Amino acid sequence: MTKKLFLVLIFSPLFALAQKYNTKEIEKFEQEAKEVTIIRDNWGVPHIYGKTDANAVFGLMYTECEDNFKGIEYNYLYQLGKQAEVNGEKSLYTDVTLQLIADSADAIKDYETSAPWFRKLMDAFADGINYYLYKHPEVKPAVFKHFEPWYALMFTDGSVSATVTGGINLSETRDFYSGITEKSGAVYKPGAEEKETGSNGFAIAPSRSKSGHALLYINPHVPFYFRSEVQMVSDEGLNVYGAVTWGQFFVYQGFNPHCGWMHTSSYADVGDLYAEKVSKKNGQWYYEYNGASKPVTSRKLIINVKKGDHTEQQIITGYYTHHGPILGSRDGKWLALKANNRSYNALLESWLITKAKTFAEYKKAMNLLSNATNNTVYADDQGNIAFWYGNFMPKRDPKLDWTLPVDGTIPATEWQGLHSLDELVHVYNPATGWIQNCNSTPFASSGKSSPDKTKYPAYMAPDGQNYRAINAIRLLSNVKNITLDQLITKGYDHYLAAFDVLLPPLFKSYNEAPDSTKQLLGEPVKALEEWDKRTAANSIATTLAIEWGTLMMRALPPPKIEEESTYQTDRTSAMLRTMSNKQLLDYFSTSLDNLQKRYGSWKVHWGDINRYQRPADGVTFSDSAPSMPVGLAWSAFGQLPSFQSRTMNTKKRYGYSGNSFIAAVEFGPRIKAKTIITGGQSFNPASKHFTDQAGMYIDGKFKDVLFYKKDVLKHAEKTYHPGT
Repeated sequence: MTKKLFLVLIFSPLFALAQKYNTKEIEKFEQEAKEVTIIRDNWGVPHIYGKTDANAVFGLMYTECEDNFKGIEYNYLYQLGKQAEVNGEKSLYTDVTLQLIADSADAIKDYETSAPWFRKLMDAFADGINYYLYKHPEVKPAVFKHFEPWYALMFTDGSVSATVTGGINLSETRDFYSGITEKSGAVYKPGAEEKETGSNGFAIAPSRSKSGHALLYINPHVPFYFRSEVQMVSDEGLNVYGAVTWGQFFVYQGFNPHCGWMHTSSYADVGDLYAEKVSKKNGQWYYEYNGASKPVTSRKLIINVKKGDHTEQQIITGYYTHHGPILGSRDGKWLALKANNRSYNALLESWLITKAKTFAEYKKAMNLLSNATNNTVYADDQGNIAFWYGNFMPKRDPKLDWTLPVDGTIPATEWQGLHSLDELVHVYNPATGWIQNCNSTPFASSGKSSPDKTKYPAYMAPDGQNYRAINAIRLLSNVKNITLDQLITKGYDHYLAAFDVLLPPLFKSYNEAPDSTKQLLGEPVKALEEWDKRTAANSIATTLAIEWGTLMMRALPPPKIEEESTYQTDRTSAMLRTMSNKQLLDYFSTSLDNLQKRYGSWKVHWGDINRYQRPADGVTFSDSAPSMPVGLAWSAFGQLPSFQSRTMNTKKRYGYSGNSFIAAVEFGPRIKAKTIITGGQSFNPASKHFTDQAGMYIDGKFKDVLFYKKDVLKHAEKTYHPGT
């Protein structure tokens, strides 16, 4: 069973004293800085050049700090379990969970025993951040006065949902470690379903493209401004362009001169909960295993909690069995998590794929089998396209139900090693000539060339279908002679496939309703009957559909397990089969009433209430401040480009998650690529790059990538060494 904790990027300031560095460190920093050249192009994108890979990493981290130091620090507050030092009590048990899952002592040991060449990269990672803090004493870190190189080994997966918890809820961990429930176990009550943001990855074979070259579409859906657009180049063969998660030194989604990769969040089952039978004797906890009694081990978790203008230290005893940390309890049993959330090889794999020059080299990097949360869509300059569903995949007894906690008392539930790369659910160069993955079942990833579900154990790919994938299949199935620009157009398609299913029952209910109901609902129903199911800023029908559709999605019965939540199409169809005519019309009437109350009329153009705005502080939205109309919608309704919006103590809705960094790439003799990023590259409201891409982002008009240095120099806005 897999469940993930999501990174949170809300930042609250807690100022610390200015950071200090010794003379030896400063001399080292300055020597490294001389060996790095940064060129900011006319979009503010940093192109980082160094003699060595370590030089490029140093420069990358310096530019990340220039753009968004707060984002870097907050990601490490999360990964190291230190958010409570900034956010107070509300983050205490998130910190407990993270400290239970990943022990910093293990990361330090990995750093000390790492390959010398790789240790240089981690040193450069820390040096680049620390040099920025040295050169900018006005920047006051909330907690970290000095970044350590082993921090990179605490954050080895760039996904937005990077922490696998096996299906347990944060409230269960809080209850267990706060003493709300007895340590011997409580009765499990499933929590509310979390909304998905999702991602899209498409690959097109040369046989389907106009140029005869493979194409790749990279479209992650994450909280806005979650990643930076960069290029890293060194004389040691590094030349990679793409999106970097704040605080990491590898390009997470991107391309080099030979190949490219898009990661979508995976629902492959890579983490399991073990139900442990425990007892207490003479003050010591024991758990039963294979007929014997084994001692539960413990570790002191030290957590500093902000309280007003000071912090208080809390010490919590964390418990472990040989399966892993105890994260909660259910039905009289403790629950231990077995997962691969943090590992040296995961970070190494993330780096090595960026330097792969061939399909074989890319597979060799992926053969480290350490990436726990990602699917991969791939394309290269030799015309290969490929897809892997997951990467780290434990072998298990396929007769057991791994979506639920398994019996921790018996050896039969132990993992039996890892599946090899070619044993994973995958597609290599499909005859259909196209691949899509939209956080959806891999068994529909390539039409007739999709993998055969019967050949894989259920735990490998337990997820179902969603409306984004339905839309992607519709758009890609018959592509011929497609160009890069046409691929972008398909990636920005405004069709809402969910309403193919939602609207017919509504129309049927309306047609069978009494005349009094028809008189009340006739005009709005007619608007939907005439609607083409495509969102538009000037569309009243779009507003009606999304307001009503949102109520319908909220009416879905909660899933019994997380995997069930991924069966969006099946769950929606099942709900509609049991919903009466009156219920359907009541939800529709409620949506009309809600619009009437908020805006004085249900006849509201979608773009009038669905807006893009980038507040100076990142959080304070205002109806009186400038904003832009947006014709896009949330991808839960099947739209490929996602613009998730809601009211923010405002009457209008404002976007906060969805499309972020997006790239379309053609792998010919020379790279041809186009990208767009939410709003703009800079986090400085005074910069022209704060919102210079906003209009293009809304309309799906991409900028040309300046991949070759000759082109970068032609469009150079600023050239400098770090610190100058």
